[in-house]
Amino acid sequence: MGVRDEAGWLEGVQRAPSPNFDARPAGLAIDLVVIHAISLPPGRFGGPGITELFQNRLDPKAHPYFAAIADLRVSAHFLVRRDGSLVQYVDCGHRAWHAGVSSWRGRERCNDYSIGIELEGSDTTPFTDAQYETLIAMTQCLCDHYPVRHIAGHSDIAPGRKTD
Repeated sequence: MGVRDEAGWLEGVQRAPSPNFDARPAGLAIDLVVIHAISLPPGRFGGPGITELFQNRLDPKAHPYFAAIADLRVSAHFLVRRDGSLVQYVDCGHRAWHAGVSSWRGRERCNDYSIGIELEGSDTTPFTDAQYETLIAMTQCLCDHYPVRHIAGHSDIAPGRKTD
């Protein structure tokens, strides 16, 4: 696994481009990785819901929970599935919309200087060994390519608002 190009797409990783990104502010280094947990519908794994959400294609009628979130415009750079497979939605050179209102060590707007990684899971379900193996390899790759100094959970950058 390696960074394929200066835009920040990883080699050998499935791409599912999301429209939910924009330019990073000029001059900010990517020095934070934010780890999230997601499952759609909540507590269910393996379906298309996460990709559909990140690509603005989530059918609000497909599950009762989807009606409340179908209009969200969110994304992450990466998703690590339960089997350890990896999906990339946004190249690392752009700002994915994963952190929301956030701050890390006194710096606001974590999306500006972070890479967002979603682990398919929940607060109540342990992640799999395969997910941890992929996360370790991918994080090492990112740290080799970008000046990452910190890794934090979503709950660390949005305390009281997020639990993942």
